[in-house]
Amino acid sequence: MSAAHDDEKLSAVLVHGLRPAKVTIVDYDPAWPARFEWRAAELRAILGERARLIEHIGSTAVPGLAAKPIIDIVVGIDDPDDEPAYLPDLEAVGYDLRVREPEHRCLRTGDPSEPVNLHCYRPDHVDVRRYLAFRDRLRASESDRDLYAVTKREVAQREWRDINYYAEAKGPVIGEILSRAGWRD
Repeated sequence: MSAAHDDEKLSAVLVHGLRPAKVTIVDYDPAWPARFEWRAAELRAILGERARLIEHIGSTAVPGLAAKPIIDIVVGIDDPDDEPAYLPDLEAVGYDLRVREPEHRCLRTGDPSEPVNLHCYRPDHVDVRRYLAFRDRLRASESDRDLYAVTKREVAQREWRDINYYAEAKGPVIGEILSRAGWRD
């Protein structure tokens, strides 16, 4: 697949279009779980029962793992495509819609001091299960955690046409780790 084709596919789901990115990886910060808990409480207050689950995902959810200093959260929403049912409430407190694709919305808040990526999926969506399996494997396996940290630092050395290309570059190692966790697509 060509870069132009990839850019076209991304542009179709990115609300603000492609954004060049330079990734910064920092050592684990023990304050990350508290930042998640604060945001989770905020989300429970905003969404109430509409939030079927709220989980800390991504590298900041793994003690000891170097990461981009961005808290990643997944929220289980019955129908993420029904934006009027939840999106205005999130936007009212500063969340900005960044990705709109079928069955998934990604929003951002807290820039620049305490950035948060909020992923909205159905609670039983395969991507939710994959995020949790990956997080749990990294929490349980020091060797996989170390492999992932090395990979992220290597991949972060270059500049990207968009952060999604950085995420894609980590895909083979993520697949290996998920396989060791027993994940099957």
